[in-house]
Amino acid sequence: MTKTSTGLTNALAIVVPCYNEFERFPIEDFRNFLRQSPDIALCLVDDASTDNTRQHFEALQAELPQQVHFLVNPRNLGKAGSVRKGIRYCHKEGLAEHLAYLDADLATSLEECASLLEFMDKKSFVFASRILRVGAHVERKFSRFLIGRIIATAISNSLRLNVYDTQCGCKLFKASLTPVLFEAEFRSRWLFDVELFSRIMSHFGPQKALAIMEEVPVKRWVDQGDSRVKLSYFFRLWIDLWKIRKAHRKALKPWGKYEKSQEAS
Repeated sequence: MTKTSTGLTNALAIVVPCYNEFERFPIEDFRNFLRQSPDIALCLVDDASTDNTRQHFEALQAELPQQVHFLVNPRNLGKAGSVRKGIRYCHKEGLAEHLAYLDADLATSLEECASLLEFMDKKSFVFASRILRVGAHVERKFSRFLIGRIIATAISNSLRLNVYDTQCGCKLFKASLTPVLFEAEFRSRWLFDVELFSRIMSHFGPQKALAIMEEVPVKRWVDQGDSRVKLSYFFRLWIDLWKIRKAHRKALKPWGKYEKSQEAS
């Protein structure tokens, strides 16, 4: 392995939260990717699974001990808590110059996630987006697409941010942003992605936040069908979003005053 410009061993560390993934965990995809990418580390987080998910982690770590790390939650923390735990671990251990998180079903592939690194010379936070366009292969059930667009519109309005897709499970950012993004616990177990955008905007201000973020359309995304989000959460989601919106608007008030004063001067 060669060291990066910051002296860290890896260019990227990818956190993958897992809960009862033994049957569908694509271990061969992970194995092949890591063998072809010696400068990328993997941090798997078992969210108190009740099946044998951990066996896959142990097998990968035995084969690739320099690249594979895994954590086991003593109790279920949800996706938000598991991603936060994994990211904070990677940052504390200094595993890589850039950190990312990705869904275990690899609806967005490992290769696609790693390809976002090309944007990091000019940006600090890059996220994949499931935009239907010519030249891309994006498979989504129409019902999920429709519900997703309703939620995405509500999120965009809540954040006052022109973003198409906050919920695609692939985000990549400079490791130095970890304290800003993951120091505090999240309000929502599933809408934590929205909170990340809010934290960037409240920390840097809306104008600078726009300058350091990039939304990148995926080349390929395939709906895996087995959503871990229960239908009943669709109703809880609006309560979570209202709480996030309320906190977000409050956090942005000082920046609003600042930006108005800048325009007046």
